[in-house]
Amino acid sequence: MSTLRHVFTVGGLTAFSRVLGFVREMLQSRLIGAGVEQSAFTLAFAIPNMARKLFGEGALTAAFVPLFKGEVERGEIEEAKKLARAVMTMTMLILGAVVTLAVIALSVFLNFDLSPRAALTLKLVRILFPYMIFICGAAFGMGVLNSLGRFVEGAFMPAFLNIVWIAALGTLFFLPGLSVETRITVVCWAILIGGLSQMAFLFRCMAKRGYSPRLGFSGLLSEKASLVWKNTAIAATGAGAVQINYMLDQVLGQCAAPWAAGVIGYAERLMDLPLGVVGVAFGTVLLPTFSGHFARGDRAAAKRALWSSVKQMSIVMVPATIVTFFFAPLIVRIVYQGGAFDEVATVRVARALSIYGLGLCFFAFQKCLVPFFQAQGDMKTPLRVTLVTVILNATLNVLAVLLLPQEFRHVGLAASTSFCALIGCILLYRRVALKEKAK
Repeated sequence: MSTLRHVFTVGGLTAFSRVLGFVREMLQSRLIGAGVEQSAFTLAFAIPNMARKLFGEGALTAAFVPLFKGEVERGEIEEAKKLARAVMTMTMLILGAVVTLAVIALSVFLNFDLSPRAALTLKLVRILFPYMIFICGAAFGMGVLNSLGRFVEGAFMPAFLNIVWIAALGTLFFLPGLSVETRITVVCWAILIGGLSQMAFLFRCMAKRGYSPRLGFSGLLSEKASLVWKNTAIAATGAGAVQINYMLDQVLGQCAAPWAAGVIGYAERLMDLPLGVVGVAFGTVLLPTFSGHFARGDRAAAKRALWSSVKQMSIVMVPATIVTFFFAPLIVRIVYQGGAFDEVATVRVARALSIYGLGLCFFAFQKCLVPFFQAQGDMKTPLRVTLVTVILNATLNVLAVLLLPQEFRHVGLAASTSFCALIGCILLYRRVALKEKAK
């Protein structure tokens, strides 16, 4: 019941953030549309989000939380604080160096003779790159707080970004004379401010719980910290493969049609409502929950929590799949259509959304299955499954772009993603069954 209570808490706050996200998307679709500018923004925003998966809530959190939770469960609070400071310090140093070099390199490239589309994309990437530090810092803070049983702060954190984003878009409505390029540039600066507020909020929450976010070099090469880096490297290989594949999807989307990447982005954000409220809520709670069970040696409790979560998730995700598939045009028309977002854009987004909807259950189930392995320090099993699905997805995506008519190429990209989510669930389930049988 404790797990389910935490899931409802996280899910409720996530739902609040997603509602704000809907408002944000409704405003942005009308101000920006689904053209070249939105495609450039989608690609630019994907880069810091890729870092979040690698260094934030993905690989690093998966490697850090089980060890940190183990220290907390054993009452080794000072060791837990030392580990948290060491991991955060190294993460911030790495990200700081990457961001600095990237901004310098992008500034140099912008001096070359580029097409307007390429120049806009690089300009937006340069603005958004520092967001990488803020969102990864916030994700690390969320991992610490979740391990301490504090799920409210991390679940509320995304609302900060949406509030700042909506404020920027609301202001733009009163400045109708601005070009679409200027509008999307303002949005990027708003995202940067929102990311800083997210990190500052969670760092303050950490400090209130006795875990100061100050940097510290003690313990950087300790046994536990070294194990975090080792497991992070393994998990990052899988996460990196996924993100490379995601970036390939974005590039293929650009090849499929000038508008395809933006259209796919709109469809994905609609899919994120049920997936975020339910799937992400379970995923957020289950990693520290599983870690606690395994730290206490209670494997049976971890297994019960896994299957109970899958059943509870199905109650919501199966109806969400049906609604998304059959009512995609109506959903898109209500949320997006208006202003710069016309009927053609509605049809295109609805086609992708209906296909993404078929994969909703499988995307969500992975949020339960992957943490079960990560909580045991088993990063290799999710890695192997990830590599199989990434290769399959890349192959299917290339075929979709080469073989389908232009108006349906983005639908093929969505279908590939949903199908690979199904394959991933099957492979993970088989590994869970084999692992339990071996025990």
